[in-house]
Amino acid sequence: MTTAASAQLTPDQVKRYSRHIIMQQIGSRGQRKLMDAKVLVVGAGGLGGPAALYLALAGVGTIGIVDFDVVDLSNLQRQVLHNSETVGVPKVESAIRTLSRYNPEVRVVPHEFPINSENAMDLIAQYDLVINGADNFATRYLVNDAAYLSGKPVVDGSILIFDGQVSVYEPGKGCYRCVFPEPPPPGLVPNCAEAGVLGALTGMVGSMQATEAVKLILGIGESLAGRLLLVDALSMEFRVVRARRNPACPLCGDAPTVTELIDYEVFCGLAPPPENQENAAA
Repeated sequence: MTTAASAQLTPDQVKRYSRHIIMQQIGSRGQRKLMDAKVLVVGAGGLGGPAALYLALAGVGTIGIVDFDVVDLSNLQRQVLHNSETVGVPKVESAIRTLSRYNPEVRVVPHEFPINSENAMDLIAQYDLVINGADNFATRYLVNDAAYLSGKPVVDGSILIFDGQVSVYEPGKGCYRCVFPEPPPPGLVPNCAEAGVLGALTGMVGSMQATEAVKLILGIGESLAGRLLLVDALSMEFRVVRARRNPACPLCGDAPTVTELIDYEVFCGLAPPPENQENAAA
């Protein structure tokens, strides 16, 4: 993935990004690509926080953050964009405050609303790629489907207790549905509020997501497309499993049946089908 290079770097920018510029794989041209890039971060929580922070430090020019929650005291064990002074503040506002202190040159675009089937396509179309830090299956499938239908890559991450996962889904190279065709039954997999999560693990996985995003922007290295990186923080072991495109995938396979966004709450078993809702109302 490449972007157009912006104007000449200023002396302050040369100094700020000097450790990038001296790298053969980045240089001044690569730094300008980062400054021209637009990345959407879904969720300003445990994963989206460190991902957005390192994107801002790297000089990614536009960072969109979609989140409709407010900062809670329980978030501060792991969510690095927020602090005690922003408890009760919308997370997107807290994120803007933090990121602007680290790098005032970065444009942070707040999207303070739930991402859903009605707005996902228009939202994702504004960005070059998506970092998915969603904490529920409905949003994960939604972001996957919307990004694929928009032709945008997704850097996906998830965490629970001491375990983490990272992968990249690029159009033509597989998608989240290739690895996880169906969501688990409701209640089978606990969330972080129910089972807990090691705070430092969110920083590790979120930083990996930022690294993959930077590689995609610059078009360097080998991304995690087609691979799923598994992290066991208790044993500090890393495993990579193949996650190739599935020809039978309903979204990106040879005969796709998912050609538009659906009701993901129903798909994940979190809400009854529309006809059942009507019967219940009657």
